[in-house]
Amino acid sequence: MNYLSVEQVSKSYGDRELFSNISFGLARGDKAALVARNGSGKTTLLNIITGREPADTGKAVFRKDIVWTYVDQQSKLEEHLSILENVISGQTPVLRAIAQYEQALQEQEHNHSEAAAERLQIATDTMNRLEAWDLEQRIREILTKLQITDLNQSVGTLSGGQRKRVALAKALAQDPDLLILDEPTNHLDLAMIEWLEEYLEQKQLTLLLVTHDRYFLDRVCSHILELEDGQLYHHQGNYSYFIEKKAQRKASAEREWEKMENSYRRELEWVRRMPKARTTKSSSRVDAFSDLEERMKGRKKEQEIALSVKVTRLGTKILELHKVKKSFGERLILQDFNYVFKRGEKVGIAGPNGAGKSTLLNLIMGLEQPDSGKIIIGDTLVFGYFSQHDPLFDLNMKVIDVVRDIADFIPMANGSKLTASQLLQQFGFEPPRQFDFVYKLSGGERRRLHLMTVLMRNPNFLILDEPTNDLDIDTLAVLEDFLMDFQGCLLMVSHDRFFMDKLADHVFVFEEPGQVRDFPGSYSDYRIWKKAETERKEVVKKSEVQAAEPRKPAVRKLSYKEKTELEQLDALIPELEQQKNALEARLMEGSLHFTELEDISKQLELLRHELDEKGMRWLELQEIQ
Repeated sequence: MNYLSVEQVSKSYGDRELFSNISFGLARGDKAALVARNGSGKTTLLNIITGREPADTGKAVFRKDIVWTYVDQQSKLEEHLSILENVISGQTPVLRAIAQYEQALQEQEHNHSEAAAERLQIATDTMNRLEAWDLEQRIREILTKLQITDLNQSVGTLSGGQRKRVALAKALAQDPDLLILDEPTNHLDLAMIEWLEEYLEQKQLTLLLVTHDRYFLDRVCSHILELEDGQLYHHQGNYSYFIEKKAQRKASAEREWEKMENSYRRELEWVRRMPKARTTKSSSRVDAFSDLEERMKGRKKEQEIALSVKVTRLGTKILELHKVKKSFGERLILQDFNYVFKRGEKVGIAGPNGAGKSTLLNLIMGLEQPDSGKIIIGDTLVFGYFSQHDPLFDLNMKVIDVVRDIADFIPMANGSKLTASQLLQQFGFEPPRQFDFVYKLSGGERRRLHLMTVLMRNPNFLILDEPTNDLDIDTLAVLEDFLMDFQGCLLMVSHDRFFMDKLADHVFVFEEPGQVRDFPGSYSDYRIWKKAETERKEVVKKSEVQAAEPRKPAVRKLSYKEKTELEQLDALIPELEQQKNALEARLMEGSLHFTELEDISKQLELLRHELDEKGMRWLELQEIQ
């Protein structure tokens, strides 16, 4: 029996049908992602499945003997309780035992009576009987990995991002059989995302999630549920496989439409030439034509967002930072940071939450002042700042008026001009939606509108702080294409590793307090280098410890030939990784012909096999060394 069965579920809002007769099941160990454009009904479907919203027809059924939990984007926690109290407030016997033990322990610290000691002993015995100690330790490890350290802090004092992490920790603490997650990577830094990725990949649980993180989808999920035009398509495989199959489906559908269009043109010509006196045969043909015409009218052509706004000319002097220092009390953010930006470069910023990534952007924008040092801005520089915070729109304005407040006509890169309404359509706002009030927009729509208002000011230096939050995968792909061709400078903070890898020429990495490394490569390149560097330091440390110990009999050393081989592998493996990343990126473009997709998939399989072999040999030689 499935852990979850969704049976013939339909949902509409007025005349707008979100989806119709959707059915799917998840068995033990299935890890599925729900993929769709913003506004297609992903969150509504999750709400129906979890009982937060009724379906028009159909139902979702959970197996009775399983534990399931749902983490949505609006984390609901008990404001008056501490972080630890919230996390262990689940209803499983083990969590109840941990909660009773923690309560008895706190009571015993202030109350040394025999009754308090007896309650602590009973709670301890229950912990022993249920073998709950391992889970308590795992809960603390989960909170530490999510950078939640003060477990007694009241939830009411936490930021939105911290609340999301506490809610995620609470869900994981319940050790559920089925876990449902809506955008779990939002508010997590890159290291946290990689930890969560590994955790979910190793756990034997059933998973249903919504996320725009393409690396996460590729490495964690074994099923992709695609919601498109009210229908659900089930792809058994990871995200790369889904992209390949979707391209094949679209190509097949296009061929069918071409046949229908040709047939429609022939029948339309016949209808126009047909005499007024109709035979039974001609009436039947007219009816068939009417059916064909209705099908043609019902076709929904995809709205493509084409970003090609004009870029203001950039002068010789762009942006310079000289010995910039910034602290908040004893917390050091930057120490003597120097950098001179060059025309057309694209820089990513990475580091843990709270390291100072957004502070660096605010310093450049003049929203924060450095403690010392200089920030010199060129005369021709026009900033476009897309912050991670909610845009300050007047919620009672209409969408089109937000754009018209900036300009009625917007110059494009090719010299043409678009009206405010035309530009809105290019960003996916159809005419009826343009006259809605801003407060009616979803979070993703508001961010898309915010991005549009940033770009239409013709900036030549774009600063993007977490631009991928709440944007669907299709919009992200279009934004990436635009930024690839953007002629100005780009500085971006993002927890989306695919986004960073595709765009960044190099990366500013916040490592130690105040220290920023300028790494010449993508974020994935940095992670490979960092892992190798950590392993190298461990080897050096181990060697130093061994050198301090009494001498032991000599062990085998690398031969000259093996040393040469190791040096070649040090250079070859990063090159192979880059080739693999490039092929994976091409697979996800969604515009390749089937034969190209098949060829790239074969190349990728051979490349992964070669990487495995070279990696094992490298580890073998490193062990000897």
